[in-house]
Amino acid sequence: MVSNERSNKKNNIKRVVAIIRPQKLSDVKDALAEIGCDGMNVNEVKGRGRQLGIKERYRGSSYCVDLLPKTRIEIIVNEKDLDKIIKTIVDSAKTDEIGDGKIFVSSVEEVIRVRTGETGETAI
Repeated sequence: MVSNERSNKKNNIKRVVAIIRPQKLSDVKDALAEIGCDGMNVNEVKGRGRQLGIKERYRGSSYCVDLLPKTRIEIIVNEKDLDKIIKTIVDSAKTDEIGDGKIFVSSVEEVIRVRTGETGETAI
């Protein structure tokens, strides 16, 4: 149940989802740690965008791998840190080639720390 106090607050919490090349994960993690961003969730995913996969040859046959391995990083941040985090991800994940990935930003309605019951920005 959401209290009136929480539902009336202006929301300054954002979710950053970055889809990057798997080989850039350690660079991105290290760069984020340098700016004080330690909390994140990381998943191995498959997907495609403009790259549209790659063509391979195996035993004389040609085939297309259209879903490529990618890494998905999800970070919940205060809005005041958003630009710094996005810049850090872009700078550390960029190779200047098709397939570098994308970053999506959305609002988060509420954050609740399970251990303490803290809510909002203090729970991040």
